[in-house]
Amino acid sequence: MHVCALIHDDLMDASDRRRGAPSIHKQFETIHKDKNLHGSSEQFGLAASVLMGDLAIIWADKMLHESGVKSSQILSALPVYDEMRVELMAGQYLDVYEQALASESIERSLKVARYKSGKYSIERPLHFGAALSANAKSEQYGIYSQYGLPLGEAFQLRDDIIGVFGDPKETGKPAGDDLREGKRTVLIASTLSKSNGAQRKEFEKYFGKANLDQAGVEVLRSIIIDTGALKEVELLISQMTSNARTAAKSGGISPKAGAMLEEMAIAATMRKS
Repeated sequence: MHVCALIHDDLMDASDRRRGAPSIHKQFETIHKDKNLHGSSEQFGLAASVLMGDLAIIWADKMLHESGVKSSQILSALPVYDEMRVELMAGQYLDVYEQALASESIERSLKVARYKSGKYSIERPLHFGAALSANAKSEQYGIYSQYGLPLGEAFQLRDDIIGVFGDPKETGKPAGDDLREGKRTVLIASTLSKSNGAQRKEFEKYFGKANLDQAGVEVLRSIIIDTGALKEVELLISQMTSNARTAAKSGGISPKAGAMLEEMAIAATMRKS
């Protein structure tokens, strides 16, 4: 499922690289060129990447069905699994729609983070595991949501910061790639809401320009810092992570599992790539 999301995400964002290597649509575009095939190399790459993303989610289903898990357990988990896939696609669509709207709403951007990342990355997988377990109690689902939703959103907010300030040597992507793409994140919404007239004019001059050079990236980074938007998003990440860790320590989760969830909360929000 995650591979499906990454392939489609790179396609929708027109991201040419992933972890230092060409994105799937670029790899297929290169295959078309190298083999001197007929038609548009770019269109071939786009079409093939859609099919590869679809194949990945089909393989996810196949792996579940062939996992050896008892049929009764799979049946109990299918409602969660189905909802997880629906929410993932809804989140991807919301991401595209917010870009088209040129949204400046922090609330709307947080909703995208919740559906695009929070639910399918953390909350639903925990629900999925609980559904597979014969020993899971109904109240655990609520605790997993209290943990998974804020942590998933914090994970996405960290991703948004990395997309602007990340080191290419660690991210495998060009510096400021999200700024070239004009991604409408919480970080950008916060920047625009806090900017004065001159800052906004300067920001809009560079933001979303495909040919944005390093000097332009630095201008945008400076505005994000000067407005206090970066500090605000860092504070949000800290608050959300704290909420998740509090849930992990609740009585509804075993101490051993709670300790592991706390470790995951730190790893998910302190990363650099």
